[in-house]
Amino acid sequence: MQLTINGKVQTVEEGADRLLLWVLRDELGYTGTRFGCGAGICGSCTVHVDGVATRSCITPLAAVEGKEIRTIEGLAGENGLHPVQQAFINQQVPQCGWCMSGQIMTAAAFLDANPAASEEEIVNAMSNNYCRCGCYVRIKAAVQEAGLAMASRQEVLV
Repeated sequence: MQLTINGKVQTVEEGADRLLLWVLRDELGYTGTRFGCGAGICGSCTVHVDGVATRSCITPLAAVEGKEIRTIEGLAGENGLHPVQQAFINQQVPQCGWCMSGQIMTAAAFLDANPAASEEEIVNAMSNNYCRCGCYVRIKAAVQEAGLAMASRQEVLV
């Protein structure tokens, strides 16, 4: 089976019931995608599948064949960090860091679709990603900062 991950085609062993998280981490070395709950609840395993934030711990390979998969390792661009990554650094969000790749991937997918999001929309979008350290205030601030950066970049392009 061929998967396109971070723009690169990779061949993995067939197995429609195999879960994307374990293929990414154990076979392909994309260890930035974290295992949290294993039930699709906490969000630490979030990746993008065709631009949509997706829980890789419950996503079988059959569901992603022929689709574009992006992990935290593929989020930064040629010009540097993604605005969400930079904002998480600026706001000093991480404590233990376990949930951060999932938080960042969820925020990036959300802001790609809605960079001018309101505070309420941000809180709602991020509400299904859990942080055991309780960094929610800083997470919200980082997502707001990134949204402003992304919205202003869009205005320049228009």
